[in-house]
Amino acid sequence: MTSGSPFNPFFAGSMISDPRFFVGRKAELDAITMRMTSSPPVSVNVVGKGRTGRSSLLYHFFQTYEQRVENPQRYVVAYFNLSSPLFHREEGFYLTIARELYNLPKVRSQKVLTKPFHVKNFERHTFSVVLGEWKRQGVLPVLCLDEFEALFHHPQEFNDGFFDNLSFLLNSKTLMLAIASHRKLDYYQHRYKLTSNFFQLADVIKLGNLTEEEARELVSLPVTLGGEAALTLEEQRLARKWGGCHPLLLQLAASLLWEAHQQNLGFGWAKEKFIQKSRGIPRTGFKGKFWIFGN
Repeated sequence: MTSGSPFNPFFAGSMISDPRFFVGRKAELDAITMRMTSSPPVSVNVVGKGRTGRSSLLYHFFQTYEQRVENPQRYVVAYFNLSSPLFHREEGFYLTIARELYNLPKVRSQKVLTKPFHVKNFERHTFSVVLGEWKRQGVLPVLCLDEFEALFHHPQEFNDGFFDNLSFLLNSKTLMLAIASHRKLDYYQHRYKLTSNFFQLADVIKLGNLTEEEARELVSLPVTLGGEAALTLEEQRLARKWGGCHPLLLQLAASLLWEAHQQNLGFGWAKEKFIQKSRGIPRTGFKGKFWIFGN
């Protein structure tokens, strides 16, 4: 975006990384926070179909968790996308997480938290020892693990032994996980014939459509903080009509209407583009295959 050029505040298909443009999901964010601050902490499994905002939710929690708890110094939250090649091997899993935790400004500023990382290599035992040191300091690491199903593409690396170790860390209150996946964890346990009780330890948070209030808030997003809405009232009405409360479809409709307005292309162009780009996107919670379009 060049200086002074209009900015599209709607994100159709990409993870929302700017917290100013993240809308809704208050119930889900509160649920994760409640489980993180409970005694003992309880891991969560955020489950939702493709393009329902799982990644955006986990990343937003990582960005804002300190604003949600009374004692933020007791927690260190980090976000990871497990589809990265860095997570193809078990040792890479531990090493990548260790590096990210170590380099967080909150951690780097506390010698008592960085000292345990001064080891020659990182593997299963070392990872557990380091987190055990954090537990003794009263600090709980919370790992937001996105695209968790990617681990099952490497069964020789991520087997029952790997998951049993994670289970030990969870049961000993040394670690909490917020896991995003397309299906519940027990589905993967049965599919890949795993026996670890790890797959039974997380509370499930189902991610579906936005509420009506959240949908209205999304289409009324401003271009700049505190500024006027990016869409006119008529454009907001059309975005709601086309996208309903589906998070991606609503973002797509709003984005296309914004683009049409900026380039004087008209509602007809936006409607046609929406029909084309929305094909194949599951309409969670809606009846019928297509929306009924019209002004």
